[in-house]
Amino acid sequence: MCVSLLNIDGIPGGMMASQPRRPSASEELSPHYAALTNDVVFGDIWERDGLSKRDRSLITVAALTALYRTNQLRAHIGLALRNGVTRDEIVEVIEHMAIYSGFPNAGNGFEVAREVFDRVDARAKAKGTSQKGVGS
Repeated sequence: MCVSLLNIDGIPGGMMASQPRRPSASEELSPHYAALTNDVVFGDIWERDGLSKRDRSLITVAALTALYRTNQLRAHIGLALRNGVTRDEIVEVIEHMAIYSGFPNAGNGFEVAREVFDRVDARAKAKGTSQKGVGS
């Protein structure tokens, strides 16, 4: 099954169906680019058998932390949680990247992770469920 990053908002499960979603910048400005992202990146690369989606998420979180790609990191931390990566594992990957990509990059990664975790917790609280232990 193809998972489009265009529908990920940094929260496991993506946008709630009841919430209208504004098209992403790429959908709005370059539908061709958006289609390539969806079809090639998520329709082909992420669907290959060589790595699990969980492993791909760990690798992607590490790479985006190292590259200081905040917007993409936010979305991919949400996807990582959906793919079964725990919060502790996300934190460990970001910390590990401090050695290889620099402490400022890791510090930024922690800020992004905290933002995503807080949004997940707020969404769970609004639904009346607890996510604190999930993905920890």
